[in-house]
Amino acid sequence: MTKTIDVNALPEFDEAGYLDSAEARAAYLSDAMQDGDPTEFRRALSQVARSLGMGEIAAEANVGRTSLYKSLGEQGDPKFSTVLRVMAAMGLGLSARPLDPAEMDPRQT
Repeated sequence: MTKTIDVNALPEFDEAGYLDSAEARAAYLSDAMQDGDPTEFRRALSQVARSLGMGEIAAEANVGRTSLYKSLGEQGDPKFSTVLRVMAAMGLGLSARPLDPAEMDPRQT
């Protein structure tokens, strides 16, 4: 006999609870950047900020708490300067790496 599970009854997965070290947060954001999708990166940045406390990150980044919620929210489009300040407040930085030819957009070659 097989027991069925109503997936609607399951709690929604919350990544923030698993981002408990600087290494985990950096790896999570790096993975989000791999696809080149700014929406996915913004969402990941929001999860990391939540894991550390939005209020604390906003204060450290010298950004209003409400403004940070809006910037990192579903309709948000944070300025690059905001992203850099928020990441620094998280103890993280950005880095560049050469792209593998398979990752390159053929329209740019």
